[in-house]
Amino acid sequence: MAGGGAQCLSFAGCNFLRQRLVLSTLSGRPLKIRKIRAKEEDPGLRDFEACFIRLIDKVTNGSRIEINQTGTTLYYQPGLLYGGSLEHDCSPSRSIGYYLESLLCLAPFMKHPLKIVLRGVTNDQVDPSVDVLKATALPLLKKFGIDGESLEIKINRRGMPPKGGGEILFACPVRKVLQPIQFTDPGKIKRIRGTAYSVRVSPQMANRMVESARSVLNKFLPDVYIYTDHMKGISSGKSPGFGICLIAETINGTILSAELASNPQGQGAAVLPEELGQNCAKLLLEEIYRGGCVDSTNQSLALLLMTLGQQDVSKVLLGPLSPYTIEFLRHLRSFFQIMFKIEMKSPEEEHKGE
Repeated sequence: MAGGGAQCLSFAGCNFLRQRLVLSTLSGRPLKIRKIRAKEEDPGLRDFEACFIRLIDKVTNGSRIEINQTGTTLYYQPGLLYGGSLEHDCSPSRSIGYYLESLLCLAPFMKHPLKIVLRGVTNDQVDPSVDVLKATALPLLKKFGIDGESLEIKINRRGMPPKGGGEILFACPVRKVLQPIQFTDPGKIKRIRGTAYSVRVSPQMANRMVESARSVLNKFLPDVYIYTDHMKGISSGKSPGFGICLIAETINGTILSAELASNPQGQGAAVLPEELGQNCAKLLLEEIYRGGCVDSTNQSLALLLMTLGQQDVSKVLLGPLSPYTIEFLRHLRSFFQIMFKIEMKSPEEEHKGE
């Protein structure tokens, strides 16, 4: 990787911090971010962002990170992706998914296979939960040829906000060469799977969510199976809560997901498990309606792996691009000088699956 010789890229603002750090690490280009929440009463990096920077520092070797006193300017000179066996305590203000999403981008390119234990909040209402990443991102990595028994995400303990207390294990083998993909036909939905989990509340909550989600989904197809996952004792974390995550799988191996979680203890009104189950089923139908071969949480991961593959053409069909993905494409252009050719599908072609 290029050291100090590479052109330093400069950005402003606190948005898309993870994208920038990940792409800087993969491309070996130093990075400077100014004006991080400079105008706010509490300026600078938040605890979860500082925690993310510490995580990047752990998985790399020889990174230089300089932050000014107020935390409003960050200079980052990437080192080598090293990997190995690690542990990291994530900040409870964001879920483990916030950190795991970026690790999924970096893990295949390490020097040694990554095996990391992350502790914190496993399911919340903001970031993709560990369940969803396990169900959607891992099959996506396999499509690019990153597989083997050492690719896994294992949930040892669940942790709900605000206190967390969850623990997961993420392991990923090293693959320097990725296969190009042609992934343009999503195919029809053949089955729906899911997990309804409850911690430190009555186990009946999970069953009630399953009932209500099935009442919506069974109108469309019979093969709906939702597991209930009630964790007890130490493996249930420190805060009560419940939630549901649903996965739709098509005949061509496209996996689309949706999830919802209850409000954290002491924040907002209590949610009925019936409503949660129903709303999550509707969210899944919404995700299916948008189409595409990769669901909206993993769009940027797919595009990144396409960028870093061999000099061969990869094609993927996406639903409507999320604002995060659009910004990601701009960043790919800045860091790697890679442009994607984007073709719009006409509505006639598009609506045949729905």
